[in-house]
Amino acid sequence: MLEGAHTAIVTPFNKDGAVDFGKYRELIDYQIDNGIDGIVPVGTTGESPTLNTDEHLKVIEQTVAAVHGRAKVIAGTGANSTAEAVELTERAKAFGIDATLQVTPYYNKPNQEGLYRHFSAVAEIGVPVVLYNVPGRTSREIAIETVARLAKHPNIVAVKEAGGKVERVRQTLDACKIEVLSGDDGLTFPMMKDGAIGLISVASNVVPAAVASLVHTALEGNWDAAQLLHNQYEKLFDALFIDTNPIPVKAALAMTGRIEEVYRLPLCPMDDGLKETLRNVLSDLELL
Repeated sequence: MLEGAHTAIVTPFNKDGAVDFGKYRELIDYQIDNGIDGIVPVGTTGESPTLNTDEHLKVIEQTVAAVHGRAKVIAGTGANSTAEAVELTERAKAFGIDATLQVTPYYNKPNQEGLYRHFSAVAEIGVPVVLYNVPGRTSREIAIETVARLAKHPNIVAVKEAGGKVERVRQTLDACKIEVLSGDDGLTFPMMKDGAIGLISVASNVVPAAVASLVHTALEGNWDAAQLLHNQYEKLFDALFIDTNPIPVKAALAMTGRIEEVYRLPLCPMDDGLKETLRNVLSDLELL
């Protein structure tokens, strides 16, 4: 259902800090024109924590309108309050999203039964759910046993693995029937060799055609060609995480002239040394 390369798209801001919907639509067209299979708005990369509720929902609505059926829309509508996640998902459902990305509740650190009840409540809305396992940001991992329990729900269709553990792919697939998507550009190749069916990518904001090609080549079973693509862009995958995501990817998009480099506090530009490192990687790949 969600096979392929999906972009965790940035939310561009004007110099005054407002969401730049004109640039946003241009970014979406750029992604789809370069072979990306899905757009994932207002996730971590989309700076969802600093968008208010009206902005959050408008970004999703504008995404569906701009995509216009040309790709999947997997909307970030998670929260650490189940009531808020349910409300966001219900409202996003009305826009015609294809699926929802549901982050593990953060800060309040629920136990596994709490996670099961949280995700199950969202699944009852009727929108396909992608579980988002990212313990580095949430300080709570979705246990394989919990994923297996959740996978029995007909609306829980996939899990985005962003915990840095390739072995979770095989463990998950051995435990239950669910789609697995890599949540880490640098681990996409080994995760797909173990059975993942695609990727939710940060790097594809910058190099959508390359990321789409890597994923599609791997899906075809052409592992030698996929390995070459991984090797070619590995330094970029690493460079886009030399500071807190999405700071480097927005800096890269600004360097390539696609957006203004504007963040909302507490995010701010990285220092000049890190910017130079990123610029050198982009230059080596002839992206500047």
